[in-house]
Amino acid sequence: MNRSASLKSAVVRQPLTKSIPYCQHSIDDAEVKEVVSALNSNWLTMGPRTVEFEKKFAEYVGCQHAVAVSSCTAGLHLALRAAGVGAGDEVITTPLTFCATAEVVEYQAAKPVFIDVEPGSFNLDPSLIEEKITSRTKAIIPVHYGGIPCNMAAIKKIARQHDLAIIEDAAHASGTRIAHRKIGSFDNQAVFSFYPTKNMTTVEGGIITTNDSKLAETLKVLSLHGISKDAWKRYSSQGQWYYEIHQLGYKYNFTDLQAAIGLPQLRKLDEFNATRERYARIYIDALSDIPEFELPAWYAKYFDDLKEQGYTSSWHLFVLMLKLDRLSIGRNQFIEELKEKGIGTSVHFIPLHLQPFYAKKYGYTEGDFPVAEKIYSKIISLPLYPKLAHDEILYIIAVLRELAKKYRL
Repeated sequence: MNRSASLKSAVVRQPLTKSIPYCQHSIDDAEVKEVVSALNSNWLTMGPRTVEFEKKFAEYVGCQHAVAVSSCTAGLHLALRAAGVGAGDEVITTPLTFCATAEVVEYQAAKPVFIDVEPGSFNLDPSLIEEKITSRTKAIIPVHYGGIPCNMAAIKKIARQHDLAIIEDAAHASGTRIAHRKIGSFDNQAVFSFYPTKNMTTVEGGIITTNDSKLAETLKVLSLHGISKDAWKRYSSQGQWYYEIHQLGYKYNFTDLQAAIGLPQLRKLDEFNATRERYARIYIDALSDIPEFELPAWYAKYFDDLKEQGYTSSWHLFVLMLKLDRLSIGRNQFIEELKEKGIGTSVHFIPLHLQPFYAKKYGYTEGDFPVAEKIYSKIISLPLYPKLAHDEILYIIAVLRELAKKYRL
C-alpha cells in the first residue's frame, strides 16, 4: 500500500529530549477561564453549571436525560441500584475491565458473573451469555473496551428474552457510535467517565444517560443523600430550607467546578476523538506488517468498512499485541525496554478473575477465561492522546520496530 510504504519510509528515529507519558490531559485557557468564572460565582458545588453540563451532554449523545455524578464508579453503582439489583442477584459482565465494573456489583451484595471475551474486539462475547443466565440474573454490564462498541444488538436481544436490565459501562466510549447513533442514546442506562486519562475530563466525575424520565429523577435523588427534588436549590433564592428524605441515598453529586471544566471539554470532544483516530491510523499503517506484532482484528475492520456503516470508536486506547513466540523477551520486559527509551505504556487490563479478591471469593482459577487471559498476557497500551506530537508518534514507532528487530527469534 503506497500510503503505508510512504509512512514507513518516513519513520526515522527522532532525538528524544523528554519522556513521552502514557497519557496526558488537554487543558487550556478555555477551561481555566470557566473555572475562574465558577470560583467567582455564588456556586461551587452542584448548581446551575452542573445542570447546564447535564443538558449539553444529553444533547451531545442524543438522549433525553443525563445525570452527572462524582465518578463513573458512582454512576455504575447508582445505575445498578436504580435497576433494582440487590442482595443475592447476579450481574453478567466481562473480566477484561477495570475493577470498578465488578466492584459496584459487590456494593449491592450481588455477584458479578464473568464471561469470556471476543478475540477480535476484546468485548464480552454475546454467544456465551445465555449459558450463564440463572433465576438470579438481573442485569448485564457490557464494557466498550477502549472505545470499541460491543455487539449491542445481540446483547439487547438476549436481555429482552430474559427480562434483564442493561447498564453500559461506557467509561471509554464518549463519542463512540453504533449504526450512526452515539452510545448513551439507547433505551438503557449508560455510564461515562471523565477521569483525567479519558477522552474528556472534569478531573473526577462521570455521567449516567437514560431516556426514562422517572429513572432520571430517581438517579438525581439517589446521588445526593436521597434528598427530595432540586436539593441544590435549598440555598438559592429559589429554594427553601425544608426537605424530605424518601430513600437511602449517597454523596455522589457532581460540582459546578467540575462542570466548568467539562463544558469546554465537551465542546472539544469530537476534535479530540478525531485526533486520536488520526494517530491510531498512523500506528496501524506503520505496525501492521511487523511479524512480531499483532493488532486487534477490529482495528482493520474499522477502516475497511465499519466506519462507513456508522460504527465508530472513540479510540480511547490503542492496543498492541506481542507475538511472544517470535520474541526472545516477554511482555513485561518489552515494557521495561520502552520505558528505558522514555516511552510510557500501560496494560488494560489484568483480568478480574485473576485478582485475589475474586479468585478467593468465587473460586476462579487460571484457565477459566482463556481468551481474556491470552489477550492480557501479550497486550501493551501505547500513548494515544491529542497532546501527543507527530514526531513523538514517529519516535514511538521507530523504537517499536527497533525492539522487534533486536529481540526477533
